[in-house]
Amino acid sequence: MPDRIFLSSPHMSDEGYEREYVKEAFDTNWIAPLGENVNQFEKELAAKVGSKAAAALSSGTAAIHLALKAAGVGEGDIVFCPTLTFAATANPIIYQNAIPVFIDSDYKTWNMCPDALEEAFEKYPNVKAVIVVHLYGLSADLDRIVEICKRHNVALIEDAAESLGTYYKGKHTGTFGEYGIFSFNGNKIITTSGGGMLVSDNEEKVAKVRFWATQSRDQARHYQHSELGFNYRMSNVVAGIGRGQLKVLDQRVEKKKYIFNFYKKELGSLEGIEFMPVNEWDKPNFWLSCITLNGQVRPIDVIEALERENIESRPIWKPMHMQPFFKKHDFVGTNVSEKLFENGVCLPSDTKMADSDLERVVETIKGLWLK
Repeated sequence: MPDRIFLSSPHMSDEGYEREYVKEAFDTNWIAPLGENVNQFEKELAAKVGSKAAAALSSGTAAIHLALKAAGVGEGDIVFCPTLTFAATANPIIYQNAIPVFIDSDYKTWNMCPDALEEAFEKYPNVKAVIVVHLYGLSADLDRIVEICKRHNVALIEDAAESLGTYYKGKHTGTFGEYGIFSFNGNKIITTSGGGMLVSDNEEKVAKVRFWATQSRDQARHYQHSELGFNYRMSNVVAGIGRGQLKVLDQRVEKKKYIFNFYKKELGSLEGIEFMPVNEWDKPNFWLSCITLNGQVRPIDVIEALERENIESRPIWKPMHMQPFFKKHDFVGTNVSEKLFENGVCLPSDTKMADSDLERVVETIKGLWLK
């Protein structure tokens, strides 16, 4: 069996930046819960993306949860959410006992369709928040979505878990809404092994998020809690890994772009293949290189052919409104997301891949057109 090619696995820096910061945590005995790495990681990431403040948390899911709480979302409130996303985008809505309404995608961005969002506001005028996702590192149509949310006086939360390093019209995704969230899960463009970050220009709200994330412990000599708290803070060791990873973010984006362009050059002429859309205002991080298939070769054919060669791939996210847990909730759109799910494949996009690995993937896929 040939060596495994992963979809997107952790990639530590060649320079060993992560080890330096983790060693510092060990040497100073600041292993947990907090410490200088956490403080500096928050400052460094906020500076990188151009946000005034950040809170380092245990996961991107925790960041979405506390963003919803900071936006005042509570029991019975309606939250608009893209249907084409990972469940971690939608689950925190349920944590707050709120009601998700799922919004369809468009083919132009693969992200939340502004027309469907407008339609949803006509159907549900009393909405507390909108979550927009930048899927696979592709920016949503932010001008329209931001304008719609402002017109309806609704908080916008950007799920930029997959889009750290992506720019929309020269500005980092995650910084257009009231709150932005990033994920550092093991498969993301940079990783802390597990962790997330909430960013916002509202420094008072970020301070409140940090408070909630440390069990809402009041300033008192004894343990006192006047609000519900959560154990959501990032550890000092994990933050050290993040600080080192942040130094190589731009390198990772360049490699992801190289992978996408390699696939597009080698596979773009095959009948029935289309690549994920890159718009003129979008500078993606190309977290995953994705295709759709609309010919004789089906997505499952590609996935199984790669599997036989010990190469990992996966389908496009299954829409939330099709998920057993969420099927009782409303959906607004024309089923673009369902078509993307039915026809889409995420190709291996691991930044450790050599050209020989990319050639293995390409030759395996091309072989399906020779049968």
